[in-house]
Amino acid sequence: MEFELLHTERLILRKIDPDVYTWVFTQLNREEQKQFLGFLTDEELDTMFAKYQKGFTCFNKTYLSFQLLDKITGDTIGVCGYHNWYTEHHRAEIGYSLYQDVFKRQGYMSEAFSPIIKYGFEQMQLNRIEAFIGPHNTASIKLVEKNGFTPEGHLKQHYYKNGIMEDSLVFALLLQTYKP
Repeated sequence: MEFELLHTERLILRKIDPDVYTWVFTQLNREEQKQFLGFLTDEELDTMFAKYQKGFTCFNKTYLSFQLLDKITGDTIGVCGYHNWYTEHHRAEIGYSLYQDVFKRQGYMSEAFSPIIKYGFEQMQLNRIEAFIGPHNTASIKLVEKNGFTPEGHLKQHYYKNGIMEDSLVFALLLQTYKP
């Protein structure tokens, strides 16, 4: 399978969409799936497979993301992209994660963020990119603010995590204010 790739100084950003997940889960064995997706455990793979089985898309909503691959090792170190992409409304929520603590605080997500935002506006024809961030997640707040997102509100008990309802801060970046 051919993959759409973006390049930064230290990373290769490999586009992942529902078709890629179909290829992963129908053409690769479990060990190859874990390696391709960058998962260390069977539980991580099982969680992703369950999401795949439930479906990433519906009539007006889909998913598009990028794996962050280290240019030197080829290892998958994280993911950044768009979920809750409402195609007919030209808006999506951006999400991101580095898989291990060793990759954090090294600027990898900052490096990936800008080309992925650009891709969203130019290739996906987004008009609005949203970010929902926990109030205590200062690293994520700094990341979105550094990239031109503005705060729009505070949603009470918006997100369920580890048995607790958590708040979310809402940030957005509009095409009309985007500066590449």
